Amino acid sequence: MMFMNKESDPILCRTFPTFLDGAALIWFSNLPEGSISNFDELANQFIKHFAASKIYVHNSDYLSTIKQGPNESLKDYMTRFAEATNEIPNVNLEVHLHALKSGLRSGKFQESIVIAKPKTLAEFREKATTQIEIEEF
Repeated sequence: MMFMNKESDPILCRTFPTFLDGAALIWFSNLPEGSISNFDELANQFIKHFAASKIYVHNSDYLSTIKQGPNESLKDYMTRFAEATNEIPNVNLEVHLHALKSGLRSGKFQESIVIAKPKTLAEFREKATTQIEIEEF
């Protein structure tokens, strides 16, 4: 909508803050009076100031960095891993499974996975669910 009125800088500059809230509105309110001369300058300043806030989308390589903590339950690890996976578009299921197994801490469950060699996420989740039930009991 803002760019449809491209010809009218004053309207754009006055309308812009009505779409802001939180930190963006505070930033805008703290701009020195007369420091912006046109909408393109306002837009560029806004982008420069909030560029670090850009949402970063991980790729499937990120999954290999997720490791089960020394005191982290399997349930918490699986939940944290699932949340990370949900942020990655089009995750390859084989990469997903490999990273999930590789992130397990050493112990009886990890050893059982090495022996059982689940070939699908469903197989892995079935074994994990059984282990989680044991841990919670």
